[in-house]
Amino acid sequence: MKRNAKNYRKYAESLLELIDASPTPFHATRKLAALLKAGGFVELQEADAWSLKKGGRYTVTRNDSSLVAFVMGSKPPEQAGFKIIGAHTDSPNLRLKPNPAYEKSGYVQLGVEVYGGVLLTTWTDRDLSLAGRVVLQSKKGEPVSRLLKIDRSLLRIPQLAIHLNREVNEKGLLLNMQTHLPPILQMAETDLSSENVLKDLVARELNCQASGIVSLDLALYDVQASAFAGPNEEFLFAPRLDNLASCHAATLGLLEASNQDDATRVLAFYDHEEVGSETAQGGGSPFLKDALERMVMDSKNPRETLMRAIAQSIFISADMAHAVHPNYADKHEGQHLPLINAGPVIKTNAGQRYATEGVSSAHFELLCRRAGVNVQKFVVRSDMGCGSTIGPITAANLGIRTVDVGNPMLSMHSIREMAGSQDHGDLIQVFKEYFNSEKD
Repeated sequence: MKRNAKNYRKYAESLLELIDASPTPFHATRKLAALLKAGGFVELQEADAWSLKKGGRYTVTRNDSSLVAFVMGSKPPEQAGFKIIGAHTDSPNLRLKPNPAYEKSGYVQLGVEVYGGVLLTTWTDRDLSLAGRVVLQSKKGEPVSRLLKIDRSLLRIPQLAIHLNREVNEKGLLLNMQTHLPPILQMAETDLSSENVLKDLVARELNCQASGIVSLDLALYDVQASAFAGPNEEFLFAPRLDNLASCHAATLGLLEASNQDDATRVLAFYDHEEVGSETAQGGGSPFLKDALERMVMDSKNPRETLMRAIAQSIFISADMAHAVHPNYADKHEGQHLPLINAGPVIKTNAGQRYATEGVSSAHFELLCRRAGVNVQKFVVRSDMGCGSTIGPITAANLGIRTVDVGNPMLSMHSIREMAGSQDHGDLIQVFKEYFNSEKD
């Protein structure tokens, strides 16, 4: 397939817009839900009774940070099955502790916890700010959530000057998570309690009373905007490519697919993948299974119907993949060296850290062929450990055939990552083909 440069540029620009608007899973879920709403999807509530119609388009969220979207098929699920793509909304970062503000050596600093497998050194000497969810007390005395994104340089984790750490370039920067990561917020002031500094700041940003703030779910983020890079703008430099790029590609694949399909098409975007998925809104939760069960609730035997539907379904676990690093090529398996802008990657692991097996791999490769997109393969070196995804978790929970895929990238889990501007459009085409095609 000859790439349509204009469309591919449009896809990449849309991705970067999503990323810059989504410093936390709360923002990403709201942004993705808004894209789906603009495409005719109707929001459901888990606490309400559902009345689903053939061809109906629906979304449901959990904890403001996970989302399931689906389009009911023209045939019952037990006849046509489900076509599901799963991804995750969270990325490794630094998150504020419950009582974060304190004074030390004349500064007000914020205590942070490490969330996920963070490349810690990349968070130093960056222009940082705060974003997340603020829980307020309503007039009725109930909790109500507001999103916060402070769009300016606010914080910094300064490195120690080389004059005081002469061996840093030879031995590397070693950071203690407790003592070296707290960012500087401001100078300490004798007439201002550090305990009130943060709530007062948040109150000003949200135009509310500091006394009405009950709790904060806040994280640090880099305020530098995402960008195209390279002489031919072949690269994307951005935070949170892992894994908002997969969420965005799956969403556009569904939105641009045909309005009608025999199968019921589903998106499942989870929070907490980076810390193991074992939460109420993570990949180990019953969130997706709960939604699938409600899609077949009107059948005479819902449990039998669900099992029949799952038995003829495919789950695509979409999470970014490791491109070969030219400076560290020996860290890769020599026969499996994915390149940026050379197509999506099928990921396999004999230890089942990825859920791909022969049949599911073939399903995805045939999708790529029909879409005219090149496909690559990745397996980790036999003498190295392997990361994992929501793929094996979902496969085990549902008993569903699963393939692990993703676009190749560099600087994974850095504060600022690197991927291909052409790859994103390719993956959208494959997902579009998946949601368009008849079941093989």
